[in-house]
Amino acid sequence: MALSPDNAAFLLEVDEAVRKDRLDTLWRRYGWWIIGAIVAALVAFGGWLYWGHAQQVQRGEQAEALVAAFEKAAASQPNAAAKDLDTIVAEGSPAYRSAALMQQANIKAQAGDRKGAAALMAKVAGDKKIDPALRNAALLRQTALEFDTLKPQAVIDRMKPLVEAKDPASSWFASAAELSAIAHYQLGQYNRAGELYGRIAKLPDVPKSLQSRAVQMAGMLGVDAVADRAGESADKDRKDAAGSQTAATEKTEETK
Repeated sequence: MALSPDNAAFLLEVDEAVRKDRLDTLWRRYGWWIIGAIVAALVAFGGWLYWGHAQQVQRGEQAEALVAAFEKAAASQPNAAAKDLDTIVAEGSPAYRSAALMQQANIKAQAGDRKGAAALMAKVAGDKKIDPALRNAALLRQTALEFDTLKPQAVIDRMKPLVEAKDPASSWFASAAELSAIAHYQLGQYNRAGELYGRIAKLPDVPKSLQSRAVQMAGMLGVDAVADRAGESADKDRKDAAGSQTAATEKTEETK
């Protein structure tokens, strides 16, 4: 049976009254809990924002302190630099603490304390809270400082993860491979040493001094790294020439 307009309006009013009564009941029962939850959420969010801001300010202060310490060290003020670095090591975040430790190690190495410098580098290399690239840099520096006291096989084993890393290759491959090549040479493993020197010589973005040493050592060990680089250079020249010709052709087409 169809409802008349008056009956439909009446039922609608009843339905709205029932919903309102339910809402009033819920509010009387849980209203303060709801308000408390909203306030707690707002306080938590505000605390998160404040924490993020405080962290950003702290990182900025640590960066300024670290730069100041570097400048003092460069200006031959080791005592003043050491004081600033000690503060960062004690209070800084993992990354800044590690950078300060590495600078302290550099100061010790310059003063002739290679053992003390290596110990500080070992702390950084073993810190799991910092970026692997920074740990690897410290491990590489530690090994270089300890090289004369380590057995060749120990050097090879320590550098193996950096030498054999793939997808991606380690950014420290060249230096790690050179230390490994020297160790292989000391063990009489000349083929392996020559192979590593050849790989270093083929790298496009290595310091010229290292590349020059690698080419010379590779040649001495029977690896013709000069020919390899000449071939790569010729390929690069051909690609550059092809690119230039293509660009010239496109420019000619545009002017027609």
